[in-house]
Amino acid sequence: MLVELLQDGYGIDQDLNCAETILYGANIAYELGFDRDDLKAAAGFGGGMGIESVCGALTGAIMVLGRLFVNKQAHESNRIRELTQKLFDIYAEEMGSIYCAPLKEQHRTEELKCRMVVLKAAEVLDHIIKQEA
Repeated sequence: MLVELLQDGYGIDQDLNCAETILYGANIAYELGFDRDDLKAAAGFGGGMGIESVCGALTGAIMVLGRLFVNKQAHESNRIRELTQKLFDIYAEEMGSIYCAPLKEQHRTEELKCRMVVLKAAEVLDHIIKQEA
């Protein structure tokens, strides 16, 4: 699934930010059908929306969940809200936060950058998708 694609290095050579890495990679792994212009929607979410807020890898994952589990719009049910909460709960439990600044402080290295943060988001996203499919 997605985590395997990213473990093989997807996103590094393409110079993608954290949100782009998740969305572009998921587009391949889950055959989401996004075109190149659709994928640009993730650009501003990297680095916690550029202000070290909610991790861009998580916002990318939320976009994937929306594509997979929303039929027409978010208010049709509570499903996307519940899946987002599940994503945040699992991720925070395993990584210590959902926010970019503390994640970078705890998990970013000069060599790997935020790769471990992104891989964990992919792992949690894969887990949720497998459970919900």
